[in-house]
Amino acid sequence: MSDYSLYPHPRGWRNPVVLRADAILTAAWVASGETNIWTATGVTLGFTYERGAAGGAVDYQIELSLYSVAALVPAGFSEWITESVYSAGAVALGADTQSDVTREFQTYQSTAAGDEDFAYSLELPTPVERIRIRVRESAADGVPGTPGNLNVVMIVRG
Repeated sequence: MSDYSLYPHPRGWRNPVVLRADAILTAAWVASGETNIWTATGVTLGFTYERGAAGGAVDYQIELSLYSVAALVPAGFSEWITESVYSAGAVALGADTQSDVTREFQTYQSTAAGDEDFAYSLELPTPVERIRIRVRESAADGVPGTPGNLNVVMIVRG
């Protein structure tokens, strides 16, 4: 696995935080530990994925919390919210437009055997308190295959 602690960081960034230590993936979603990011304006996630077999892939979903601890979540509200994807509807004069919004997860499909590194950056438009990531083994056809390994580090911009 890559040693992200050796990578140079621009001013204003903290040292990388390990969100998920190197471990075997499962077919079920598994949440990482959570990290406090209340001063952050954005994050970059560094992934190292090693597929278990040809066609291996990893799904990941970023979750954010507006609350510093679960005890502060009001009754009836969710502790964790996920990224969403937006698709604008067709605009017609004289009529309302319906657009679609749904929760989002991303899939990284491996291209070769061995460790593969990739990054994903996220701007945080409003202050959030905590972040975590959910991951699972996937495949090009959506049917999990031989489990691969994954570790995830995060660089926080504040």
